[in-house]
Amino acid sequence: MRVLGIDFGTSNTVAMVRAGDLRMRPLLFDGSPLLPSALYFNTDGKVLVGRDAERNARLDPARFEPNPKRRIDDGEVFIADTSMPVPRLFAHVLSQVNAEARRQLGGAPEEVRLTHPARWGERRRSLLMEACRLSGLGTPRLIAEPVGAASYFTAVLGSAVPVGRSLAIYDLGGGTFDATVVRRTQSGFEVLAEDGLADVGGLDFDHAIVEHLGKTYQESHAEKWAALANPTDASDRRLRRMLYEDVRGAKEMLSRTASTDIHLPSMEIDAHLTREELETLVKPYLERTVACLRRAVESARLQPKDLVGIFLVGGSSRIPLAAHLIHTELGVAPTTLEQPETVVVEGALCIGAAVPPQLASGTPRTATAPPPMQRPPVQQRPPMQHSPVSAAPMSGVPVSPAVRQPVMPQPVARPPVQQPVVQRPPVVQQPVVQQPVFRPQPAPQPVVQQPVVPARPGPFPPQAARQAPAQQGEAAERNWIAVIVVVLVLVAILFVILLWTALA
Repeated sequence: MRVLGIDFGTSNTVAMVRAGDLRMRPLLFDGSPLLPSALYFNTDGKVLVGRDAERNARLDPARFEPNPKRRIDDGEVFIADTSMPVPRLFAHVLSQVNAEARRQLGGAPEEVRLTHPARWGERRRSLLMEACRLSGLGTPRLIAEPVGAASYFTAVLGSAVPVGRSLAIYDLGGGTFDATVVRRTQSGFEVLAEDGLADVGGLDFDHAIVEHLGKTYQESHAEKWAALANPTDASDRRLRRMLYEDVRGAKEMLSRTASTDIHLPSMEIDAHLTREELETLVKPYLERTVACLRRAVESARLQPKDLVGIFLVGGSSRIPLAAHLIHTELGVAPTTLEQPETVVVEGALCIGAAVPPQLASGTPRTATAPPPMQRPPVQQRPPMQHSPVSAAPMSGVPVSPAVRQPVMPQPVARPPVQQPVVQRPPVVQQPVVQQPVFRPQPAPQPVVQQPVVPARPGPFPPQAARQAPAQQGEAAERNWIAVIVVVLVLVAILFVILLWTALA
């Protein structure tokens, strides 16, 4: 059975198809699984969708609608000189998805599953279904976004969510935030509690960055910044659109790197932005999302420790500070993905499958919840309590230890100013020899004929110390033999000389 799943988002729309072999494939738009939900109304009456709309927005931003999902309650939307009902506005995006799905499947899908926020009421859901019918997709099966995310979670982890246990979904997208607690039942998932924030999302983070740049440069470039903040003609609106595109790209890059630059059009300035600065700007928003998540958990009559886990979905949940705040405030390490945008639609396709489909977004992993990029405080090193015996004393006065066997000494605790003398029972009763260092020295021996070679600690074997006197005796004996031989040779030569003289 060919099933098409669609997640119509504020910033991006994601779609996937599931064929009869239970293999899921994302629909690619210009080589990417993310289709921008943007629309551009051309002068010839043609409506451009996705990246084509974003490229043409620089020609005339007045004909551009970047986030049609945020206009759900407006009834009709006026773009340039055209008035269009909201369902028709949505239908242009869904028609692009329908055309790409037919091209990949070779025909119309047999079933369409369309996700929606859990907080949407009957009126909003009816507008979404009407838009789906206008796009030629027929009557879809509506699935709440947290249910789709939870279905993905269980399809990957199997029995990680037993029947009767609950899972929290933290959905931070481009336009809104939704916090939901779902409980697993015999037939699927049911929503226990939900809460959300309509004014927190990736677009609000972009606006916070722009305001931060304005506070930095509006004094030195007052006239040019005023034109960017409040454009009055097509040229200024084009520059403002370029600024927001660069800001969004910089925000996404700071989830992977520590710093980036933002080009300010008409000023020829590359503003430097660090992750620490970004987290300072978005932290108030993220703290509100964590508080909203806590309220949802409490509304479900649960505590954070009662949850199986917290699942992060939505493109803006990539910001590392989000996972850090959740872990810090609720005491639960959240779970996330490398590509959280595709989780909801992929989970919607998992619902009702007899065999878990082959997934495309990867396996969820527990987020490490890194702390914000701040300079760590300097840690004071604790005072040293132990030191090797061979080290010089702190007071500078040499201490003479007693004669000890050549073994590794144990560390001795000493006061910070004066070190006491360590007394140990000597092996041989010898007078204490004063030495300027801690290394043990050999005691004098009463033997006079031959010097005693003391055994040294280290890699030399003790047999070498015992064989040294014998080797010296052998050397002396060889010297005496050499002397005797020399004397005998001299006597023989003298005898020959005397005999020669007598005969002559």
